[in-house]
Amino acid sequence: MASFCIIDDDPAVRAMLANIIEHSGLGEVVGTARGGEEGVRVVLETSADVVLIDWLMPDQDGLETLEQLKEQGFGGKCVMISQIEDREMVGEAYRSGIEFFIRKPINRIEVESVLSRVSEHFELSQYLNELKSSLSRLDRLGGTGRANASAAKRKSAAEVLRPIYMNLGILGEAGCTDITAIMEGLVQRGEQGDFPPLRQLYEEAAAHRGGAPHVNDRETKAVEQRIRRTVIVALSHLASIGLTDYGNPKFEHYAPLYFDFEDVRAKMKEIDEHQGEGRTKVSIKKFLQVMYLEMLDGLEAG
Repeated sequence: MASFCIIDDDPAVRAMLANIIEHSGLGEVVGTARGGEEGVRVVLETSADVVLIDWLMPDQDGLETLEQLKEQGFGGKCVMISQIEDREMVGEAYRSGIEFFIRKPINRIEVESVLSRVSEHFELSQYLNELKSSLSRLDRLGGTGRANASAAKRKSAAEVLRPIYMNLGILGEAGCTDITAIMEGLVQRGEQGDFPPLRQLYEEAAAHRGGAPHVNDRETKAVEQRIRRTVIVALSHLASIGLTDYGNPKFEHYAPLYFDFEDVRAKMKEIDEHQGEGRTKVSIKKFLQVMYLEMLDGLEAG
């Protein structure tokens, strides 16, 4: 469960937000502050996961406070509390790292809705961090033993991926062959650190499919299109499940894990209103990163 810190110069607002958070079961309020300077100290002392920051405060504004927090290593989620409607200022806030807004005057329903999404994002980040730890555990093997273990993992990669494809509703899609080739290549190299550029992954998948070390742009583009179509099918499948049963375990697990919440909601609305297929927004890189980490977790468990 996420821990919250509230920074606002109005004591009534602080009390109201704390009451909503704790009585709605959204998390625990571990600290409050009346201004930005005090807020920086309290956040760092309490190691809060989520910070609610008032935009306009007497000593310094919310964006200045956020900047100071980042400079001192804060990596949690940030929610801005504001009456400001100016689009340019709101855009500046998003660019500064603010992920959500709560507008004044405070509305309980809005606070619960916004902070429940923030908590979902926090829990997702925790889950991904747990999956990433498998990377370091995989690195324990060495020498011939590591080579043999890697070979075994490569053979079982497709087996581990199959139930994931089934749950995402994409088993049998042409792009799954390309995705499997990418995943096997990553495991073979023992990929760690920064995730490779997408174009590099597309080129490797094209080379694997064609059986040749060199590929042209047309082949690489074909891989990209197949994977994009497959990811969109997965998004549509999960959105359809969410419309029917928002509490479905597959939807609850895979939708926020593989896709941004806003993209899932947009696809659900598109399906619900029987709109034509528009330009669906998806993050291919996030999708492949999450699948790689889930696959590693499955390989190690197996």
